[in-house]
Amino acid sequence: MSATTPDSTMIAPPAEPLVLYHMSLSGHAHRVRLLLSLLGLPYRLVEVDLRGGEHRREPFLKLNPFGQVPVLDDNGTVLADSNAILVYLAMRYDDGRWLPRDPVGAAAVQRWLSVAAGEIAFGPARARLATLFGAPVAVDDAIARAQRLFAVMEPILAAAPFLAGASPTLADVAAYSYIARAEEGNVPLAPYPALGAWLHRMEALPGFVPMPVSAVGLAAVA
Repeated sequence: MSATTPDSTMIAPPAEPLVLYHMSLSGHAHRVRLLLSLLGLPYRLVEVDLRGGEHRREPFLKLNPFGQVPVLDDNGTVLADSNAILVYLAMRYDDGRWLPRDPVGAAAVQRWLSVAAGEIAFGPARARLATLFGAPVAVDDAIARAQRLFAVMEPILAAAPFLAGASPTLADVAAYSYIARAEEGNVPLAPYPALGAWLHRMEALPGFVPMPVSAVGLAAVA
């Protein structure tokens, strides 16, 4: 699969299309696909059958011993972990728009990458696991974590269009996917208008690709 027309900030295109091993309903995988498309990089998707246990078999474990998607193969350079892949792509193919090179800007982005691996993963992402995959998680705790997180994000996004300032960065890419589908985990978005406006700004970016929709939780009612 190819992405959109290359972004003007892309430095040097890859020799061949990148390969993204993903699962279409994974927000971790989606955030990598989103950045690939925003950067205008050519890529090919390989679906990993998580429900069938493909991620626990030797061929995939050679790519990622932790048995998790996403995995990116950039012409022989193989990387795992969604946030690590985002940093790699921004360092390799971008000139500083998505990951600022100055210390303060880089730290502002890193703050939100940590949130993506922490409160987002244990909040809206985990709540969605229960409704979409029937995972045995503490649903009430996950929903409460998500609501506390959104309450923190709301004034930040009321004061600035994006999480790390005036322009979109990896902070926004890492945060978008699971927040956009929070209602699938029974976390309402309506009480957070600034958060909703941020989602719309992300969806208006050139090269944006949506996170797949599942009719579960509050999303089944809408």
